[in-house]
Amino acid sequence: MAGSISTVEPGNAGADGRELLLTRVFDAPRRLVFKMWTQPEHLAHWWGPAGFTMIASETDVRPGGIWRRTMRGPDGGAFFRHGVYREVVEPERLVFTYVTDDITGPGQETLVTVTFAEHGGKTRLTLHQAVFHSVAARDSHQRGWTGCLERFGVYLAKA
Repeated sequence: MAGSISTVEPGNAGADGRELLLTRVFDAPRRLVFKMWTQPEHLAHWWGPAGFTMIASETDVRPGGIWRRTMRGPDGGAFFRHGVYREVVEPERLVFTYVTDDITGPGQETLVTVTFAEHGGKTRLTLHQAVFHSVAARDSHQRGWTGCLERFGVYLAKA
């Protein structure tokens, strides 16, 4: 089964450019794509930008359940992320908070909504994240998610 990385929509939306909207079409059934986003054994293979490695993960995919990820970057530094699942509608939608932790403490909390739609035997995945403090923060997340979705497509193609 091939994974596609075709960009349907790049970019930014609303809130003065402080929202992120990415859409990709993957050549795989929606249930499989959803499964790869919700099962820890799969997340470990693709979560994080190119060059990053997952070194710890906790995932409780249910409303109110927490998620935590620790990644090692190309420079050897550790990067910490966490949040809470707000909605889980299998195989249609995931909604979760997203917090970037650093050495000074928790960063800004944003809300991520990922939808999985049937698209002619494929899956159209749309990721919306908002609202960022700045356009620069949005751009940083856009680079991260773009790399993450590219890794996801490669992993999905091997599944």
